[in-house]
Amino acid sequence: MFKNILIPTDGSELSQRAVRTAMELAKLHQAKVTAIHVIPDYHLLIAYEGAFDPVTEERIEEEAKARADGYLAFVRKVADAAGVPCDTVCETSDHPYEAILKSADGRKCDLIVMTSHGRKGLAAVLLGSETRKVLTHSKIPVLIVR
Repeated sequence: MFKNILIPTDGSELSQRAVRTAMELAKLHQAKVTAIHVIPDYHLLIAYEGAFDPVTEERIEEEAKARADGYLAFVRKVADAAGVPCDTVCETSDHPYEAILKSADGRKCDLIVMTSHGRKGLAAVLLGSETRKVLTHSKIPVLIVR
């Protein structure tokens, strides 16, 4: 049924649970997985705070990339243990949901498996929900792991 499952990850414990669930599905369907981590674009934040410093910006980008590499390495490790083919991608975007959907489309994914952090009340309103945005705009099925 599923051939290529996209797994957005932010490295959290909840996200790791979604990774494991996606691997079980992939193994069951003999599908491959594509893991994605989206790094926020820090240019606007740095410029907004008036602290534009190329050295600081470079350090922030290097640290974000190192974290992303770790998150994606976890997915590769779980995929290897399950015997599931795995590809990884790291994108930079101010709108993670757009990068997730673009990757799903560009890589011909037929399912997205992701987590919801369950923010409620004011936090959900202020921070928004990338999961909700993916659900709203996705043209393919989305499985939310709680």
